[in-house]
Amino acid sequence: MSKVGLSIEEWQVASPRLSRFALPLQVAAVCYRRSGTSIEFLLVNTNGGGKWTFPKGAPEPAMSHSQAAEREAWEEAGVRGHIEPRHFHLYLHSKGVFWKPPGVREFVIKAFLMEVELIDGSHEAERNPTWFSSDDAKKILAKGREVKYAREMQAVIDRAVEHWGAAKAATAG
Repeated sequence: MSKVGLSIEEWQVASPRLSRFALPLQVAAVCYRRSGTSIEFLLVNTNGGGKWTFPKGAPEPAMSHSQAAEREAWEEAGVRGHIEPRHFHLYLHSKGVFWKPPGVREFVIKAFLMEVELIDGSHEAERNPTWFSSDDAKKILAKGREVKYAREMQAVIDRAVEHWGAAKAATAG
């Protein structure tokens, strides 16, 4: 059940409680590095520290979406690198819990691939940026999440690996 090829407008489905408003948009930097013939992904702890995620945040009016994702990678993980100008995937993400106001909120996340070239070490203290193999990243991204959102996060890793593999094959040939 891939969401590939859908426009942002198609993804911004009305929320049941707020049927007149589209889902809010955030941008994510899916940071990776080459490790032999595969790649590793850089994940950060969520603000609450109980889950892992990609560096992400709200887009900025003065920046392109890829530039905003690149800024999030720097702020949350202390990394810089080459970020692709176009997103490679869209996914749904949730924040909050139903028993605390404002409750659970869904976001559409525009994901950008970023090959890390510099690790600075200056990042938000609670984020704990850590490298994971693709299999380990999929497992840790699923922990503590509802199945729906766990699958969304795991699909990001799968699409990133596919995208990287296709780009690698194109440059080799």
